Amino acid sequence: MKFKARAEVKLKPGFFDPEGEATKGALNDLGYRVHIVRVSKVYYIDFEAPSLDDAKRLVDEMCRRLLANPTKDVYEVEVQPSD
Repeated sequence: MKFKARAEVKLKPGFFDPEGEATKGALNDLGYRVHIVRVSKVYYIDFEAPSLDDAKRLVDEMCRRLLANPTKDVYEVEVQPSD
């Protein structure tokens, strides 16, 4: 079966986000009054698996093994069948 997954990886609360801070500074320089900017990465993955449960397990494994650093990142995944 074919599946599509969306995995969002972001920093855990309390970790410094240098890209977010730089973006916040640039937005303030442009006249926007922003207080916090946090940056995350979103991965869109098309793949095959025997079942929806297996697909969810595989995407979780992908995140744990490569896409997210468990020390500093949290992640959320969405998996759905693909046409």
